[in-house]
Amino acid sequence: MAKSDNDNFFEKVYQVAKLIPYGRVTSYGAIAKYLGAARSARMVGWAMNGSSSKDDVPAHRVVNKIGLLTGKHHFQGTNLMQQLLESEGVEVIENQIQNFDKIFWDPAKEL
Repeated sequence: MAKSDNDNFFEKVYQVAKLIPYGRVTSYGAIAKYLGAARSARMVGWAMNGSSSKDDVPAHRVVNKIGLLTGKHHFQGTNLMQQLLESEGVEVIENQIQNFDKIFWDPAKEL
C-alpha cells in the first residue's frame, strides 16, 4: 500500500473506532473485517498505535480477538488502557477483559 492508501485506511479505522459505544469493546480483526480487509487486523493495530494524536479516537476500546489488552504498551503510563476501560465499567483481570463475549461490539452487526 502506498502511504496515501495507508492514511485513507487509518481514517476509515478511526471512523469505526469512534462509533464503539461507551463500556463496549471490539477487536482489531472485527474492524478490519468490517472494512472489507479481513486479513488486515495488524494494520488496524498500527492505526490504533498512531491514534494518540487524535483525542476523539477511543483506542482503548480496541483489543485482540480474545479480549487481551495487547496494545496497552502504546498508552502513556503502565495501566492507562486498563484504567480507561475500568472507568467505563469494563472489568479487566491480568490484561484480560472479563465477560468479553457479553460486551463485544461487532461493527459488522451493529453498523
